[in-house]
Amino acid sequence: MSLLAANALTVRLGGADILADVSLVIEPAEIVTIVGPNGSGKSTLLRALLGIQPLAAGHVTRRPDLRIGYVPQRLHIDRPMPMTARRFLSLPKRCTDRQAAQVLARCGVSGVEQRQLADLSGGQLQRVLLARALLNQPEILILDEPTQGLDQPGEAAFYHLIEEVRRDTGAAVLLVSHDLHVVMAASDRVICLNGHICCEGAPAVVRDAPEYRALFGFGTQGALALYRHDHDHNHGPGLTHAHGPDCGHDHSTQKAPDSHAPYRHD
Repeated sequence: MSLLAANALTVRLGGADILADVSLVIEPAEIVTIVGPNGSGKSTLLRALLGIQPLAAGHVTRRPDLRIGYVPQRLHIDRPMPMTARRFLSLPKRCTDRQAAQVLARCGVSGVEQRQLADLSGGQLQRVLLARALLNQPEILILDEPTQGLDQPGEAAFYHLIEEVRRDTGAAVLLVSHDLHVVMAASDRVICLNGHICCEGAPAVVRDAPEYRALFGFGTQGALALYRHDHDHNHGPGLTHAHGPDCGHDHSTQKAPDSHAPYRHD
């Protein structure tokens, strides 16, 4: 049974559709990464899946009693207010010292229990946030740009940790990322979002898809023969990615080889 599914989600803010007709399914133990330009609705989609963003249309279904671990994009820390890592791990649900030590060790930050959150490095803080999310033994981890602000080695190390967590716990991972190269190495499936799902599939396939390449400023030459694009959908009113040069869509009619069947274009 799927862990989480979204059916035709639409989110409207200020009279404009931030997301339109978005559908996706997350299966157990897979790593799915959402990529897209700034303003494409990535964080909004995560909030909608978590149930904290009202929907204009569509619905989200979750497996009964699904355990979710969430790591936000950023944590605003009030420096004058003391908050140790150990205390933070017990919010809102208390954990034992043994549990705290074990999960911090699992995330590679042993010994930070008595350090103030405000004094931790960016990488240490992200690992403490992940540790807190893991305390609930989640069946799915939802991470919103968890490596924002980290340098390239820090990003690679964090994604390696996520892969280890998936391997050791069997938890699925749904994350938003801006690092396209690391995403391609670390994901089972990639969803390219720009208000709607432009394309979706295995990383190697999405990487060469015309929509993906156009959206991120890569040329589409050399990618046009990948698949057939039947442009039979309507983006709907109010979207910033209307048809035309800025849409991020290729209108090739060349057919794809069968090996690219996992690719999805909406």
